[in-house]
Amino acid sequence: MKKIIILLTISTLSSSAIAQESSWFDSLKSFVGMGEVKEQSVTLPSTAGLVEQLTSSLNVNTEQAAGGMGAIFNYVKSNVSTEQFGQLAKSLPGVDGLVSQMPDISELSSGKGLSGLLDKASQYSDSLKSINDIKKQFEALGLDPEMISSFVSSAQSYLDTAQGQDAKQVLTQGLGKLLG
Repeated sequence: MKKIIILLTISTLSSSAIAQESSWFDSLKSFVGMGEVKEQSVTLPSTAGLVEQLTSSLNVNTEQAAGGMGAIFNYVKSNVSTEQFGQLAKSLPGVDGLVSQMPDISELSSGKGLSGLLDKASQYSDSLKSINDIKKQFEALGLDPEMISSFVSSAQSYLDTAQGQDAKQVLTQGLGKLLG
């Protein structure tokens, strides 16, 4: 019986010494840069993440965030080539889904005052029509059209990562007339 206890004790001490030695050796390898490389999780930009950022940073609801970005991406789509918008959609999957969530403004009547003048002027200029449409879409969502620039800034900030640069570049290029 005494021999069994001694053998169990020696066996336990040996395996714990090996475990410590392995841990020590792993620590040394990590220290000199030869240890296992643990993959860092890379968060790829997504439309869901973008909508989440907009709701938290701009104090808007999910429907307003999705519809507002849909209106902005629709504007971008009309101001860049098909290949460029395809690149944007590839870099930020779900863009087409956001575009489909923008409000339908086809039934809205012309406004009065300055808004009515913009409606009239937009009949003669595609650029003014696009700007007027995005303004109306924001209003239909219950958002102040002055928030368009806040949406754009927040989206550009969200895409300001190594993985989001392609999408940010197309977004910024497509918004040239709106921001300029």
